[in-house]
Amino acid sequence: MKKSLLIMMLILSMMLAACSGNESSGSKGKEKGKDTGTPDSSNLAEEQVLNLYASGEIPSMDSSQATDTVSFTIMNNTFEGLYRLDVENKPVPGVAKSYSVSDDNLVYTFELNENAKWSNGDPVTAHDFVYSWKKALHPDTLSQYAYIMGVVKNANGIQTEGDPLYGKVDELGIKAIDDHKLEVTLEYPAPYFLSLTGFATFYPQNQKYVESQGKNYALEADTMIYNGPFVMSEWKHNEGWVMEKNDQYWDKENVILDKINQKVVKDTATMINLFETGDIDYAKLTAEYVDQYKDHEDFYTSPDPVMYFLRLNQKNKALANLNIRKAIDSGWDKESHAKVILNDGSKAAYYFIPSDFTKNPDGEDFRKINGDFGSYDIKKAQEYWKKGLEEIGEESLTLELLNYDDDTSKKTGEYIKNQLEKNLPGLTVNIKAQPFKQKLALETKMDYDFSYAGWGPDYDDPMTYLDMFLTNGGHNEMAYSNPKYDELVKSALKEADAKKRFEMLLEAEKVFMEDQAISPMFQDGTAALLRGYVKNRAEHVFGGDFTYKWTYIEKH
Repeated sequence: MKKSLLIMMLILSMMLAACSGNESSGSKGKEKGKDTGTPDSSNLAEEQVLNLYASGEIPSMDSSQATDTVSFTIMNNTFEGLYRLDVENKPVPGVAKSYSVSDDNLVYTFELNENAKWSNGDPVTAHDFVYSWKKALHPDTLSQYAYIMGVVKNANGIQTEGDPLYGKVDELGIKAIDDHKLEVTLEYPAPYFLSLTGFATFYPQNQKYVESQGKNYALEADTMIYNGPFVMSEWKHNEGWVMEKNDQYWDKENVILDKINQKVVKDTATMINLFETGDIDYAKLTAEYVDQYKDHEDFYTSPDPVMYFLRLNQKNKALANLNIRKAIDSGWDKESHAKVILNDGSKAAYYFIPSDFTKNPDGEDFRKINGDFGSYDIKKAQEYWKKGLEEIGEESLTLELLNYDDDTSKKTGEYIKNQLEKNLPGLTVNIKAQPFKQKLALETKMDYDFSYAGWGPDYDDPMTYLDMFLTNGGHNEMAYSNPKYDELVKSALKEADAKKRFEMLLEAEKVFMEDQAISPMFQDGTAALLRGYVKNRAEHVFGGDFTYKWTYIEKH
């Protein structure tokens, strides 16, 4: 189901507990809770316990089947892949202690840490990765996130019905050279591959243990074994769970927390009360709480690489017109929407690839290089609008906006309707708010005019956004097609030279935005409260939200 699954969890968490964002005074950005220096042992709290909340029950603890951020976050802390993301979101050794790569950047050889063990004492071996990766692709146990393995040789064919390779998992580009040496062959060079190995779908599984548990595997805390910095010692379904330090973990000397308590809290007001009474150390804020807490000493905001935008379905005669699309994009005030309606750390967007997400080989941010495309300009919008109506032979137009059905999204929909109807004479916007599942189904069938949509990254590269809009792509869902765009994206997929590849991706976004294929809305953000004594919390831009391997509690 690709990235839409991540967006589903983001929307659900927005509806259930807290989410979205916009820049506010007192912002401390990503630095809140981060202190990458070595902790002073004399300043450590006697009790190393972190208390958290979650927006819902853990849907799955089977790393080959999980699809949501709640599960991924727990797995970040109880399991470990070849590499993992650190506090700076850089891949660092996990089960693998080192790697080498062939001159053509297609064959990776990983040397595994001989001290890596499962929580039952079994060694973690190369065979555990081979088993798990094949399990995720096998038709009988196919992961909903199997698509993310497409970078590995033959993975796409193995998971595609009708392909000659369908179901032939032994053809996957992974091989255990011996117990502690793993070879992975890629379909094409992928500079982000090392980061991908920290994603849950790429975690190892102990075949003997998994098969001994049968259908009970990963359903309870005691029907799993773990290879990460923590083990789940208790799991009360729909209530909460407890993670404790794993005494079998190869790097346990650098794990300072003894315990993490996490309780399920679906109501924002309850969550805020728990923070106020000292029962939890972290709380996300929805828009209505931001002004109340923006001057609180524990308040912070941080940007997220999740993009929200209006899909402009070119199956619609009017929206197939470039000037109509440009009129819509420049005809509403994105800044006011982000600052007033969202009010939580989100920022207005006139771009598709998020800021502070990826850099070129020289360390320059993708967003700073390409800059903005367009602006809020009523005069220009009306010029585009008039010209577009003339080109399609209409004097007025009625369009339906497909929307989410949560309260914040409904406010956004009404705002866009009012802005566009006021600024574009002759336009009527009708709103169709739908539950998430039904909304996705309508988008998949392209049974809509324009829609409020979101997209989050699966890995640390602009391609995670750009490849979705290839002609007839499975997640295009708006009939966009440009041969030049297709050529740039497909060439970038095969380009080994990092600089040339990055230039292709920059140009692809330019083509996409010059076509006004979408109207960007905002880059998501988070407004939250985090205790000042919580240090070294790793906050991630994709996969699970947080890692607590390096977290510690200062005296307070």
